[in-house]
Amino acid sequence: MFQNFLKDSRLLRALNELGYTTPTPIQEQAIPVCLDGRDIRGSAQTGTGKTAAFLLPALELLSKGGSARGPRILILVPTRELAIQVDNEAKKLAKYLPVKTVCVFGGVPYPLQTRQLQKQYDILIATPGRLIDFLERKRVRLDCVEMLILDEADRMLDMGFIEPVEFIASNTPAERQTLMFSATFGKKVGKLAETLLREPIDVQVAATQQNHERIKQKVQYTDSLEQKHQFLEEALSVDGQAIVFSSTKMQADELADLLCEKGFDAGALHGDMNQRQRTRTIQQLRQGRIRILVATDVAARGIDIPNLSLVVNFDLPRTLDEYIHRIGRTGRAGGEGVALSFASRRDRAMSREIEKFAGIAPVFQEKKREDRPRKPFNKFHKPGKKKFWSKKPG
Repeated sequence: MFQNFLKDSRLLRALNELGYTTPTPIQEQAIPVCLDGRDIRGSAQTGTGKTAAFLLPALELLSKGGSARGPRILILVPTRELAIQVDNEAKKLAKYLPVKTVCVFGGVPYPLQTRQLQKQYDILIATPGRLIDFLERKRVRLDCVEMLILDEADRMLDMGFIEPVEFIASNTPAERQTLMFSATFGKKVGKLAETLLREPIDVQVAATQQNHERIKQKVQYTDSLEQKHQFLEEALSVDGQAIVFSSTKMQADELADLLCEKGFDAGALHGDMNQRQRTRTIQQLRQGRIRILVATDVAARGIDIPNLSLVVNFDLPRTLDEYIHRIGRTGRAGGEGVALSFASRRDRAMSREIEKFAGIAPVFQEKKREDRPRKPFNKFHKPGKKKFWSKKPG
């Protein structure tokens, strides 16, 4: 129970109204460690309750009072969608607390965010690029940060934010508490953790099939684009909202237009859209005004649609981690979902990884050795030697 960790009645009241009664495994592990003031190196996938795992102890800290010039809690995230999601979650949890949040990211006019930063606030949620812009313009100061949180650190490093993150951290007090969450801890993330964390406690919720037991996963073989479109229409004919993942921005637009022509309520989401367009599209999906979102991987992280029942990988992702984040858009908060992936023969390697992870039968069956055609045996020709009749005379 949350009462075992959290003491502020206002925070517990907000949790109760949101229907949060039992902590998830990542929350149960991370919250007590964080409240003890220790640094955390946390490994958890999306949909595990990771956001509340760092927001709740941060809000418990702020509930004890205190004031500062600039933020006391700094949360760095890789994308604007994730920044908006964390900001919304923070506002819900802090409903009965005198806590103010500011959220800054690219794609929004500077004057609007500058005015927000000039007011008194406690939590700053930011993407690295936009925050550095404000630091260089001296619009924000980080010398009063008590807790630095890095969410989806692996994604930030994949996007080339390692130096910006290190620069931002250097502007915060050395005695701060630092929480780092990542889906995976590869070499780069591990090196960054060594730089920023002090004697961290490892908190891990493994990415196993058990974490996705509510998601029915399937790989469907396709041998042509026309067949892909046919299978997609069949999959989308059932009720419920869906995200269809495409590999390119152009294809996302074309596929959304094609689905609209077929009578589906669909919209596209990708990086070429400005922030106003992207926000409007996500709101339309949440409000049920569109049923199908066709998106590039920009939507794989930071979008939380409670009733999303289907994820379709129209194009397979490049890595298993990307696959896990994509399908994590469904089957959230105890719900059930379906993840359907289309694969052609050129996708054989990636489809094998997905099938192994999901524990499902392979689509592509390898021919047995004895079934393979044998080359005719020539007793006069030994490998590596020229044929005797190919020699030139003399």
